[in-house]
Amino acid sequence: MKKLTLVITAVLILSTAVVVIRTLLHAPPPFADITQVNIDLDELALAEHLSQAITFQTVSHQSSSEKQDLEFQRFIDWAKATYPEVNSQLSLVMLNQTMLYKWQGSDNQLQPILLTGHYDVVPVIPGSEHKWTHPPFAGESVNGEIWGRGALDDKSGVIGMLEAVTYLLKDGFKPARTIYLSFGHDEEIGGPEGAAAVTAFLKETQVQLAWSLDEGSFLFKGMFPGVNTLVAAINVAEKGSITLDIVATAAGGHSSMPPSNSAITDLAQAITRLHENPIPGGLEGLSAKMFDVISRYMPFSTKALFANPWLFSQLIEKQLSASPTTNAMLRTTTAPTMLSGSIKTNVLPIEAVATVNFRIHPRDNTESIVAFVTDTVASDTITVRNRGGVNASAVSAWDTPAFEQIAQSMREVYGDIAVAPGLMVAGSDSKHYGKVADNAYRFNPFVLAAEDVSGFHGTNEKISVATFIQGTKGYIQIIRNGSSH
Repeated sequence: MKKLTLVITAVLILSTAVVVIRTLLHAPPPFADITQVNIDLDELALAEHLSQAITFQTVSHQSSSEKQDLEFQRFIDWAKATYPEVNSQLSLVMLNQTMLYKWQGSDNQLQPILLTGHYDVVPVIPGSEHKWTHPPFAGESVNGEIWGRGALDDKSGVIGMLEAVTYLLKDGFKPARTIYLSFGHDEEIGGPEGAAAVTAFLKETQVQLAWSLDEGSFLFKGMFPGVNTLVAAINVAEKGSITLDIVATAAGGHSSMPPSNSAITDLAQAITRLHENPIPGGLEGLSAKMFDVISRYMPFSTKALFANPWLFSQLIEKQLSASPTTNAMLRTTTAPTMLSGSIKTNVLPIEAVATVNFRIHPRDNTESIVAFVTDTVASDTITVRNRGGVNASAVSAWDTPAFEQIAQSMREVYGDIAVAPGLMVAGSDSKHYGKVADNAYRFNPFVLAAEDVSGFHGTNEKISVATFIQGTKGYIQIIRNGSSH
């Protein structure tokens, strides 16, 4: 017994030593000696331009009949008039209402690159206008913040790129690589006439991009517990999406004589089963790399978990799964979004339907999700109806010169920051652009704090002038570095 106790004690001491040593070695890389840039911008003019851009109600409604074409044309005319250098020195092709600029490079042997954003926005929920501190399409600048729909998603990106190119043109910069700039008009409804048309145009003209940079992630501030440095998560992939109807059928009847089970109760049980059985995930591949980088900046106790997955993998996954943000990085997510049942309060439905949206992790595909859901909920009264979907994108490489150029650009603007590959949990026009690019990255060079997130597609969307100015400098450096060789 004494010998066994000694063996157990020795194992515990050795295990503890291994955990401590691995944690101490799990440190951030030494900061590269990169000189931060000094870029002098007319901050008042830039802020005014973004404010003006927000006033154009370039709303992408789900129904094309609601689209206000005049607002889109007004924005296009405004952009041409506001950025004369861009429109005189770059060539422009209009693909429907998407603007595709070409800045010819000096070396035709180098593959071109593409920077892209979208100037269409989502609608403001009718009746919610009074909840906005400042009107959603007034573009008001108050106390150093610019308010309105598109301030974050994504007019700040479009205007930031236009300002960056204007600055570089005035500075006499000449790119070695040819640069394309695409400003989409229908990203919020999938880009069928914008990014898809640009992609087709590039294919027809036999252009294969070295890489593209679209909207996506940001430099996160305070988003990861215990991480005090900015985290530039450069997304190298985006999730797919599939929507399924969970359909329950029953005999129906009068509500005064309800049976023990109805279409509604059967449907409720099916949705509960989906909720209690999330699609399997795990910290591997891209997600593992992302958290390997970020965890190096965490406090010792948290860092110890990620430095020793051989011991704490289950605990890590449990903790990450508890947060909606990090859970979405680990797996295909399940989100019931719509319900329908009876047509009248006293009529039992013969059919009840729950519509469920799944955002597909790159490890899964549409077929595997349909199979998993069917196995989980199907019964004599429950069927699964597929509304259609699209798989996740390919995963772009993050060990490339292009990724490093974006990372270097951010350090030149923001200093000592963490840079990690990330996974975009929503969708972007890169699902189109990625078809003509060797690698497709998704990243906006703006700082985003937790309190800003609710503005995306929500109420009180805004961006600080300081954040917008720094992000514009980020675009300047991305263009400089990315097109130089």
